[in-house]
Amino acid sequence: MELTTKDRAALDATIRSAEQLCRAEISVYVGKVDGDDARAFATSLHNTLVAPARSILIMVDPERHVVEVVTGGYVRRNLTDDETALAVEEMTRSFADGDLAGGLTRGIRLLADHARA
Repeated sequence: MELTTKDRAALDATIRSAEQLCRAEISVYVGKVDGDDARAFATSLHNTLVAPARSILIMVDPERHVVEVVTGGYVRRNLTDDETALAVEEMTRSFADGDLAGGLTRGIRLLADHARA
């Protein structure tokens, strides 16, 4: 599963719209996880963002079938672990059908909707 140029452009527009809705920064990483601990890798990526407290990072390793969502403290005020888990379930369901871009789009929208104040 890979993202086409058209997919990337559509995801960028989805991210910008979602960011306006929830007032948080949203980043997506699709690629190989370094090391054995996907959560630690996702957290290290999240920590490199400009404003990690106000950020949501979605990390997907399509080869290992791993999805991690890391949220900052500001975001967690409105976005619960259960809501994040629902978004991950929605994404993985789409990924299982071979729809990486669609799964990311749905996941981003769900996270933003739940994360808004």
